[in-house]
Amino acid sequence: MFVKAAPGLKVPQEEKPRDYITDAESVEVPASAYTLRRIADGDLIEVAAPKKAKE
Repeated sequence: MFVKAAPGLKVPQEEKPRDYITDAESVEVPASAYTLRRIADGDLIEVAAPKKAKE
């Protein structure tokens, strides 16, 4: 699942609390209880998977 932080927020990653998910770009995360709770709270927004560039 791919997520972004809500506008203006920085959300700590589940296993790396000093690394943050921002609203600048989407990141792939597991569908864990932590991620789903952050989505339910409105801290993270689920987004579509980015399209791969043609080589």
